[in-house]
Amino acid sequence: MDFRKKTIRDVDWEGKTALVRVDYNVPLKDGKVVEDMRIRASLPTINYLIEHGAKKIVLLSHLGRPNGQENPELSLRPVATRLAELMPKRLIAFVDTSIEGSIETALQKSPKDGGIILLENLRFWPEEEANSEEFARKIIERTKADVFVQDGFAVIHRAHASTDAMARLLPSVAGLLVEKEVSNLEGAISNPEHPVLVIIGGAKVADKQPMIDRFLPIADKIAVGGKIAADGYEATDEKIFVAKGFAENADGAKLDIDEASANEIIKMINEAKTIIWNGTMGMTEEAEFSAGSRKIAEAMGHLDGVKTIIGGGDTAGYVESLMKEDDSLHYSLVSTGGGASLELLSGKELPGLEVLANR
Repeated sequence: MDFRKKTIRDVDWEGKTALVRVDYNVPLKDGKVVEDMRIRASLPTINYLIEHGAKKIVLLSHLGRPNGQENPELSLRPVATRLAELMPKRLIAFVDTSIEGSIETALQKSPKDGGIILLENLRFWPEEEANSEEFARKIIERTKADVFVQDGFAVIHRAHASTDAMARLLPSVAGLLVEKEVSNLEGAISNPEHPVLVIIGGAKVADKQPMIDRFLPIADKIAVGGKIAADGYEATDEKIFVAKGFAENADGAKLDIDEASANEIIKMINEAKTIIWNGTMGMTEEAEFSAGSRKIAEAMGHLDGVKTIIGGGDTAGYVESLMKEDDSLHYSLVSTGGGASLELLSGKELPGLEVLANR
């Protein structure tokens, strides 16, 4: 479907400074990035800006939940290191924004054209989550930004300084990742190719019920697994299939759907033309309880001519790990946004998207 917001393609970037909200909220261990999916997802937008003459690219992100206080364990410095490895021909300048004047210094020292600067974790300052206009204005003034680019899909369901206030203070457009995510997810609702299959897992019925309700008139089948099914979810419509068999641990806890339930869902997968999967089928962090999710991921990942959308959060992370093991797996979209993709699919408005300029 046509994307309804202006994008970076609608801007003449020659000589301009781009202030780009990315989502680099990635797992760290021993000071190194463990999973770089979200960093790699930002590269098409960054490369587009460079190729089209942007003078400077200032990247903004958060990491974890530091609750408005500086926390060295949640510094974005390791992310800057990984970004530099992914872009070996570019100098990546990292800036601790708590140091007065450091942004200006980095801008001066970075390459004249195409310089990339990553600012420190925005959530070290309480003003970020408070959606402070003053905080947003201060960053804009210090970076001398000309245009704001929203490319952090995973955070556009929040109204924070870097998703709302900044977008109101500058001409604001979507990056390529946001365009891709929203177009695929909205297209799955507004104009899907049938049969449509929605696979729901995870733990919280309250989170997933709005999505089930939204898709009930659209989907041909809805398959429910995960802890939701294990806890006794009851189907309210004949098109809803709920897993009934489960793999249990020694204490009798139901931690995965069983083979028979997985096979029923795979039959639906093989008949579908549009498949949306949000929520794992079991405790995928333990190999013995990941069989149901693996079967579904592999069945979806070997389809051709079918739109396959993987919802964010644990599901996307799990599928990404499988793709590293098996490069034959492919999907139309592995979403970088957990809460954002769920809220969009549930029909909720995303503040960080709505604030961007319309076409």
